[in-house]
Amino acid sequence: MSAASVPLAAAVDRFLAWLRDERRYSPSTVEHYAHALSGLADYAEQAGLTRWRDLAADQMQALLAEQHRRHHYAPATLRGLASAWRSFFRFLAREGEVATNPAIGLRSPKVKRKLPEVLDADEMGQLVEVPGDDPEAVRDRALLELLYSSGLRVAELCGVRWKDLDAAGGLLRVTGKGSKTRIVPVGAKALAALAALRAQDACRDDDPLVRGRRGAPLTPNGVRARLKRRAQAQGVWKRVYPHLLRHSCASHLLESSGDLRAVQELLGHADIGTTQIYTHLDFQHLAKVYDAAHPRARRRGTGDAKPKPEA
Repeated sequence: MSAASVPLAAAVDRFLAWLRDERRYSPSTVEHYAHALSGLADYAEQAGLTRWRDLAADQMQALLAEQHRRHHYAPATLRGLASAWRSFFRFLAREGEVATNPAIGLRSPKVKRKLPEVLDADEMGQLVEVPGDDPEAVRDRALLELLYSSGLRVAELCGVRWKDLDAAGGLLRVTGKGSKTRIVPVGAKALAALAALRAQDACRDDDPLVRGRRGAPLTPNGVRARLKRRAQAQGVWKRVYPHLLRHSCASHLLESSGDLRAVQELLGHADIGTTQIYTHLDFQHLAKVYDAAHPRARRRGTGDAKPKPEA
């Protein structure tokens, strides 16, 4: 950036440092904010601005529209940009650098919320029941069982250590988004798989729960690659990724228990509205059963004739 834009860049740097050091956001989340603010800073610089307080709401709305028109960004991406800008200006307001938040009223296209993909119980069993006692099979079995048992995010999985596991109580302490800690249950099969892993690798309390072949902590990308390979080996030909196991865990628990609040606590959702999407999956399952089984159901797509109206 030019010398005229140094104050703009300095404010961004302070905000990113605050996210990283104070809020303890993950590197990928900080990178998302950095990308969103880089474009905003370039726009402000091109407009000849040297202070963030001089950026007006209509200018930000124009930039959002330009991103949509020029780059064909999806609605979810545009909403992410607007959210990052709002957070940045809230930070500047607390710092006393701006009097108002020009990003508050930004309008972006509505996001059509998609239902999360899930594996059904049979597919899940086929995936996690890894045969063999070789070291790689033992590691993969423990990884898969834990992801599915406790509905962990991949970053949570990679961050836990053996000292976080209470095997006797069947509980695991994990650190989720915003450095929030929660306790999640661990199922019996996951505990058995973890016990076999610990015996095999002679793990110490401070060691990562999930490690690669050479003992280094497994990264999120390493988990994704391992899941992809294992799914193919197990004959599960759907696209398998860590969050799919989290979705499947939540969906299966809600279908069996109907306890939305308990599923919210398990997943670590701050807003129960986020958890409620799994109720739609349950209703979707109900609709399929109804269409297939109810004598008076209209079976869509089967070519069945409609019943004639009664006289």
